[in-house]
Amino acid sequence: MDFTVPSLNYLGLLPILIVLGTACLGILAEAFLPRKARFATQVGLAVLGLGAALGFIVARWGEAGRGLLDPYAGSVVTGTVMVDGPTQVFWLVIFGFGLLAVVGFAERRVHAGATSFTPSAAAIPGSQAETAAATAGLAHSEVFPLALFSMSGMALMVSANDLLVAFVGLEILSLPLYVLSGLARHRRLASQEAALKYFLLGAAASAIFLFGAALLFGYAGSFSYETIAHTATAHTGSDALLLAGLGLTGVGLLFKIGAVPFHSWMPDVYQGAPTPVTAFMSVCTKVAAVGGLLRLFYVAFGGLRWTWQPVLAGVAILTIIVGAVIAINQADVKRVLAYSSIAHAGFVLVPLVGALAVQSGLAAGEAGSVASIMFYLIAYGFATIGCFTVIGLVRSQGREATNLTAWAGVGRRSPLLGFVMVVFLLSLAGIPLTAGFVGKLAAFVAAWRGGYWWLVFVAIVGSVIAVFIYIRVIAAMFFAKPAGETTADIAQPGVATWIVLAVCFVGTIGLGVAPGPVLDALQAASSFLIPAGS
Repeated sequence: MDFTVPSLNYLGLLPILIVLGTACLGILAEAFLPRKARFATQVGLAVLGLGAALGFIVARWGEAGRGLLDPYAGSVVTGTVMVDGPTQVFWLVIFGFGLLAVVGFAERRVHAGATSFTPSAAAIPGSQAETAAATAGLAHSEVFPLALFSMSGMALMVSANDLLVAFVGLEILSLPLYVLSGLARHRRLASQEAALKYFLLGAAASAIFLFGAALLFGYAGSFSYETIAHTATAHTGSDALLLAGLGLTGVGLLFKIGAVPFHSWMPDVYQGAPTPVTAFMSVCTKVAAVGGLLRLFYVAFGGLRWTWQPVLAGVAILTIIVGAVIAINQADVKRVLAYSSIAHAGFVLVPLVGALAVQSGLAAGEAGSVASIMFYLIAYGFATIGCFTVIGLVRSQGREATNLTAWAGVGRRSPLLGFVMVVFLLSLAGIPLTAGFVGKLAAFVAAWRGGYWWLVFVAIVGSVIAVFIYIRVIAAMFFAKPAGETTADIAQPGVATWIVLAVCFVGTIGLGVAPGPVLDALQAASSFLIPAGS
């Protein structure tokens, strides 16, 4: 039996290797450094590691002009990992928003010198051991390497050109999040319940994805996306295996996106997890899952688009309507944003459905569906991380106050933060002069050009319904009357929080007022590469 030595291009993988190596250094620091020195060290390592990875991507992008530069671009691990325009955009988005989330992890001033994470995850909630750990000022500094490990899995997933590599990325992405979801400083039982639900449902979704990969291997004799695509085009295998594998792998990724009917985990996990973790997973996990779904469906299943496009269109409609309608009845702000995130998953699927029909023949200034999806995710990321950052500041008796009744008058008591929150909510609603409006416009135009005008019509109706979600929060902040003890206060933000809010605000307004250069850059980097000879 001959063994072929795999060809690895380490420069092409360097951003992932930097983040993964930084996470490993963080584990060593956690094991050997004195406890008092760990937190600052972990923050510094995480920021430097993500900054280095981002710097390398930006430098390569600038030198290439289009985000593609030999010898970095193309297949970097014998056809199983691809570094092309979409890969680099998704890496940039994941690490950029991940860096913002890590800065949010580091906030201590809002929590009276502590972080939003429990001082002792091993202690029983409310026990003397947990109280003693809090009194001693202990901090769970291992949350930083856990987040880095998760981001390395996300980066691997969006660049995977092989089902096994995609599965490995999916698991590296998921396992740290299961732990992070159960580390809330307050509401410990709800946090642990969220982590358990996420773990059980996430394990089931991973098993479904793996089962689908096995069926596709039986169909094509390979896990490679190109081999699957060629076999499907030649019609040399069993259609039953192909369609079953397509459906099961799609389900595994739609679960991570939060599409209906695979969305049931999101409200409970978003509500129970520490708010900085909720911000992290709501953006970065969705970006990674959408990136993985794009590559799988456009590279492996591109020739079957007439089969999966109607199904995904139906999923998009259900996701938009269910997310928008159920959010109206929610009384908790984090659950409101959870169902809002579900609705936005549907909006992302709208241009995804018609993408292959509009990737060529575009006039100057127009964005195809892949570019519009990437822009939409960027706009969604700025607004969502900003919203959850503000939520972490609204407090009652030292704890986060997420019930809408407690938000009465919050905007009047803190006009600046109230205004910032309104901008983020308006962007999520798709109001003009915000990034969210441009993102929805680009997404809907791309789907319309692809022939799915009826899907665009449904999405517009869903957008109108969803506006009421955000008006409820704005009305509570500025027009509702405080109800005595249920009223919450705004904590004084620390430097870390101000940095996150400033970046998100500038990104939301900047992309809404002048989106052209970003859209042009995304369009230039929106083509998936196919390994030579495949």
